[in-house]
Amino acid sequence: MNAARRLLVVAVLAAGAAALAGQAAQQPPARAAAPPLVYSAIVDALIHPVSAEFMVETMDRADRDRASLLVFTLRTPGGLLDSTRTIVSRMFASRTPIAVYVGPSGNRAASAGFLITIAADIAAMAPGTHIGAAHPVQGGGEKLDETMAKKMASDVAADARTWASRRGRNVQLADEAVRESRSFTEEEALKASPPLIDCVAKDVPDLLRQVDGRTVTRFDGSTVVVRTAGARVVPLEMSWRQRVLSAIAHPNVAYLLLSLGMLGLTIELWNPGSILPGVAGGICLLLAFYTFQVLPVNYAGVLLLLFGIVLLALEVKVTSHGVLGAGGVASLLFGSLMMMDAGTPEMRVSLSIILPVVAAVTAILVMLVRLGLAAQRARPFSGAGGMIGERGRVIVALGPGRDGQVRAHGELWSARSDQALGVGDEVVVTAVEDLRVRVSRAPEEPRA
Repeated sequence: MNAARRLLVVAVLAAGAAALAGQAAQQPPARAAAPPLVYSAIVDALIHPVSAEFMVETMDRADRDRASLLVFTLRTPGGLLDSTRTIVSRMFASRTPIAVYVGPSGNRAASAGFLITIAADIAAMAPGTHIGAAHPVQGGGEKLDETMAKKMASDVAADARTWASRRGRNVQLADEAVRESRSFTEEEALKASPPLIDCVAKDVPDLLRQVDGRTVTRFDGSTVVVRTAGARVVPLEMSWRQRVLSAIAHPNVAYLLLSLGMLGLTIELWNPGSILPGVAGGICLLLAFYTFQVLPVNYAGVLLLLFGIVLLALEVKVTSHGVLGAGGVASLLFGSLMMMDAGTPEMRVSLSIILPVVAAVTAILVMLVRLGLAAQRARPFSGAGGMIGERGRVIVALGPGRDGQVRAHGELWSARSDQALGVGDEVVVTAVEDLRVRVSRAPEEPRA
């Protein structure tokens, strides 16, 4: 009996094992772990609201898609401090670790680019690049008194020290980059103690290999391990609107658009019906005004530019012996220098652009003024004024107290004269009285 019970238990266990094996065979195999997702974006522009908008949108997308890492390849001469703080604030709130890579070789991240680099979770540079020179400059580039200059430098230096300290980077060198405008090569930044950057990489794939498995301390003190081995790298680019606006959102381009726009509309007003100058000028002005939304524009400079065009245009109407013209040129020059109210030299209009544009616009307007004056002094070709001095021949004899007919200007006219004139005599028109002309005998032309 005991043997029978043992055989029954063995049979039940065997049946259960077979059932479990069948269920395991029917289940699908476990999915392999998905590779890490890495977003890569290139920022090759001044740091202004357009580039800041692109970087913030990219960080939003990386957080939304739960990327393992976001890499910004940064190359910039600098930009606006307000836009820099917008970017850095979003970096600190990002769930995704942020790496800023200054590259490829031969590029730089100066001024605002330096601040963004040291604020990133991972800072890297390519061989042959440099960062630094972050001393602030007052809008317009004018010289400040010593107290105000110290206040501005101290404010930005405090930001640099805070960001470097929270990232474990060299606080002293970050302060010197702001206060003393120091710049650092990739070797100097890496070999400093503590370093300013985390690594030197020849390209983005090399950077991903170096940071794989690295523990990163976030701005809030938490830590995260970066996984990039076998990562799926997805490049992100600006939208077409951002690309267009970023291309024209340069002080030199905005200045050229404004100058061409005002010149085109001026030509159209002087010569109505030309169409092309008016259309081209209107498009350039609209693009310039759109650009002014993202650039630090001094509208006093813009008004001076407009005033200069008006003064040069008045030269054709008012006899000023060159005073209006000289005032117009001076207004164009000073308005051009004042137009961009920027805190960095990169955000101001270059003098090498201003001088040729002012000279070219002045030369074109002077030429138009001369053409206008020549047109005013020219003999009229139509109407009553155009008949004066025209030569003709007598068709019906005329004389004192007797009207006749003459052919002049290809037409038959009733004519009156104080001289007796016969058929075929050559006459010249001296006046037009309603629909009748007054003529006199034409002087004989000298024979060759």
